Amino acid sequence: MVDDDPFATWFDALERRHLADLTFSEVRRSVQTLSSIYVERRDRLNTGAVLSGAGKRAAFALFFAPLHFLLVREIVRALNASIPQKIPLVDLGCGTGPAGAAWALETGRSTTIQGVDVNSWALEECRWNYRQLGIHGATRKVELKRFRLPTGTAVIAAFTINELDVENRARFLREFLGIRQSGLPVLVVEPIARKLTEWWNDWTTEIVSAGGRADEWRFHFPLPERLALMDRAAGLDHREITGRSLWLPGTE
Repeated sequence: MVDDDPFATWFDALERRHLADLTFSEVRRSVQTLSSIYVERRDRLNTGAVLSGAGKRAAFALFFAPLHFLLVREIVRALNASIPQKIPLVDLGCGTGPAGAAWALETGRSTTIQGVDVNSWALEECRWNYRQLGIHGATRKVELKRFRLPTGTAVIAAFTINELDVENRARFLREFLGIRQSGLPVLVVEPIARKLTEWWNDWTTEIVSAGGRADEWRFHFPLPERLALMDRAAGLDHREITGRSLWLPGTE
């Protein structure tokens, strides 16, 4: 990472924001708790347990969001994934916004984003992140099962589709394929673990048939010192950042 990397400036601001009222140890414990929920206790994802309490919110914003930003940025670079000029981007299930922000920054700061999520705290944090990164963005609070993708937008869905029920997962696949037919791009990013993406093979068949591609990624690069310190203190190891993606390039 270079000195003028917007990620570095953003991460420094995240530390000041989330360590103002919490200690490093408090956030570290919450990182461990969230990691356990994501891997071992996924039945709690839809109960609000992930973002209940200041510690877990800070862990999500200060640790997991930067990792998601870095992963998506590397995927976008590897795919040479572009968004046509003046085309807005919808970040589906945006959380605090790192995935959409990473893609927008790689495409150009003129890209506007609409972050869509149901959690009020996450959307407030998302708006703050957009401001910190110099991105033109807004948010919308809505349950994904009630959300219909607008026409004329690119879409990113990062760590979102695996949390949907079967019916809504199938609906969004149809909507994504419709966006592709309209000439605009769609990027789906998910964990590499197979047990979290049992639907992946079916989606891969549909996406590839529509002219897209499916990839697994393993990126090796040094994390920022403070992020790496939190990673080690929590007993985790992100010297290798992994994920999988489905990419439907636009045609415009």
